[in-house]
Amino acid sequence: MALKAQFDQDIKAALLGGDRFTASVLRDFKAAVLNEEVAQKKRDEGLSDEEIEKVLIREVKKRAESAAIYDGAERTELAQNERAESNILEKYLPEQVSEADIKAAVDEAIVSTGATSAVHMGQVIGAVKSQLGNAADGATIARIVKEALR
Repeated sequence: MALKAQFDQDIKAALLGGDRFTASVLRDFKAAVLNEEVAQKKRDEGLSDEEIEKVLIREVKKRAESAAIYDGAERTELAQNERAESNILEKYLPEQVSEADIKAAVDEAIVSTGATSAVHMGQVIGAVKSQLGNAADGATIARIVKEALR
């Protein structure tokens, strides 16, 4: 099932089940997808599942950053709300690969690109991202590549 259709189905299920919080979070995410479609001028054809996953990753990160800010300001009730929203959205993320798998992909990309120093970091990161897609966190990839190219 397409990811967008899954969200529509889950919104209906949440509303029928009386879970207004989940329905609200999913509606907000659906609005973020719509905004991205408009920004990319893809309103008619819509975003692919991979593009929706990128929006999903961005939205989860936003909520994690907001929760950290609220924690710093001692606003725990708001931080808990952000974490609850994040937990709902994380269910739709693709299974994340382990650091060991990322390291293996980085080693393979270093060999295939012939990278020898940090100057080639972008090429290696690009190769790993194209291989692993949204199943790996970009910050983790960058950290492992940086360590490997020292």
